[in-house]
Amino acid sequence: MSIALVTGANRGIGLALVRQLRARGDEVIAACRHSSDALARTGARVETGIDVGDDGAVAQLAQHLDGTRLDRVWLNAGILERDELGKIDKRGFDDLRRQFEINALGPLRVAQALVGRLGMGSKIAIMTSRMGSIGDNDSGGYYGYRASKAAVNAVGRSLAVDLAPRGVAVYLLHPGYVATDMVGGHGDISPDTAATRLIDLVERLGQEQSGSFWHSNGSALPW
Repeated sequence: MSIALVTGANRGIGLALVRQLRARGDEVIAACRHSSDALARTGARVETGIDVGDDGAVAQLAQHLDGTRLDRVWLNAGILERDELGKIDKRGFDDLRRQFEINALGPLRVAQALVGRLGMGSKIAIMTSRMGSIGDNDSGGYYGYRASKAAVNAVGRSLAVDLAPRGVAVYLLHPGYVATDMVGGHGDISPDTAATRLIDLVERLGQEQSGSFWHSNGSALPW
């Protein structure tokens, strides 16, 4: 049995990951700001009050996990704000900064706090986005989301290098266009389908693929 941590676990892809990891027999620690009835029904250990943009909250999570070895860490928490060139006002720039705080610095904050709970064979899966690919950007817009996801790709690559001596692998994962609340329920695949793909992919990937950027369908993505 593996022990997995999932951030942003109360809904969407995070909730689907918790359900499927529990169904296969893993012990799951579900971290979120606020729980949900659906999350409570999974039987996972729920850690609430965990805002990945808050140093104190992440330190609290690390303290609660003292002595726990983590086999899988799913850094899934994220936010999306829509912004358009020429219409980014003061509030818009505040929203952009918040996306960096959650989407880029959040995974680094959690990974650094939990590094002592990781060992040989542990894997970190960072939920990024194809929209963070500079080479794949042919539609523009979404300045904060795109830039924060490009930044977390760089964070993940550095984590892979720094954690390699410990035998810890790090993967940057695009789940696909998933029908979640973040995108108003639109999408090509369900959260359950995305979670199935993501779990299968992480189990297939090895140390030699650490630091790489993948679509959940198994194809490599350009930076």
